[in-house]
Amino acid sequence: MDSLTQIVLGAAAGEAVLGKKVGNKAMLYGAIAGTIPDLDTLVGKFLDPLTAIEIHRGLSHSIVFSVLMAPILGWLVSEIHKKAVATWKDWSWLFFWGLLTHPLLDAHTTWGTQFFWPFDLRLAYQNIFVIDPLYTLPFLVFLILAMRLPRASAKRKKYNRLGLIVSSAYMILTLILKGVSYQKFTDALDAQNIKYTEIDTRPAAFNTILWYANVDVGDAYLLGDYSFFDTKPITFKRIAKNRDALGKYENSKIVQRLAKIAEGWYAIAEREQHLFFNDLRFGVYDLEAENLKFVFSYQLVPNQYDKLDIIEAKRDPEAMKQVLSSLWSRIWGN
Repeated sequence: MDSLTQIVLGAAAGEAVLGKKVGNKAMLYGAIAGTIPDLDTLVGKFLDPLTAIEIHRGLSHSIVFSVLMAPILGWLVSEIHKKAVATWKDWSWLFFWGLLTHPLLDAHTTWGTQFFWPFDLRLAYQNIFVIDPLYTLPFLVFLILAMRLPRASAKRKKYNRLGLIVSSAYMILTLILKGVSYQKFTDALDAQNIKYTEIDTRPAAFNTILWYANVDVGDAYLLGDYSFFDTKPITFKRIAKNRDALGKYENSKIVQRLAKIAEGWYAIAEREQHLFFNDLRFGVYDLEAENLKFVFSYQLVPNQYDKLDIIEAKRDPEAMKQVLSSLWSRIWGN
């Protein structure tokens, strides 16, 4: 999830583990631990775009990373704060939970995490968007309330615990909402006599009221959305997979790598004699638009070696304003 949310979660974890002994230092180092796994994005800046995508939320978001790094970081901080009552073991425990809760939270997003790295298994429950104010803001308020109190205060521990409970309760609620929306989509498909092989659902940006679905119907995908405030039946837009357009590049290494990242949910588009690889997992900017634009889209460019290079489609800030306006309107139902 976003950096602020991971900082808040890491700080709360640090407070829960060591706040009584070291006060706000526990929150500080918990917050640092909560941001460390995302440093893989800095490493990605020195790599080609596709490799950077592949390594994101990989090793640094695994339980292996937490186990290996926690004692090292714990020792380093124990050396810095030799006069503190906390031991090397205490600091190591703080960093372990600060590092571990980060990928556990990210596993609930669409991108997911390779929590069990090096095994090729990505956890992605897809029940919360990467930025969700209803998860983060209450959590942040409770953390600030706890931070302002002395470390020995019973209320400090209470506020921090409430933040963890409220945020966790909301996360459980999003799983329930995902289940309900999934049922709404499958009911709509059955009502329209649509045969399908697989369905993938996820929340729209910044909320868990509006949900999207990708439906595999063989040679095409159906894209649909559902708001809990809807009064009209769910409708679907058909997007051809168009894999044949790849021609001789269909089995190329670049396409195979992109297909693995997209977990098989992709369609090929042809525009102005160019091929585009559209990753369906993150949906489109506006499902109501006449010409759908996908959030993650890559132009496939043949090079001099008869292989493919990729160029990630740029995002239009001005278009995003209209998208957010349409999203806000769609959340409140059709």
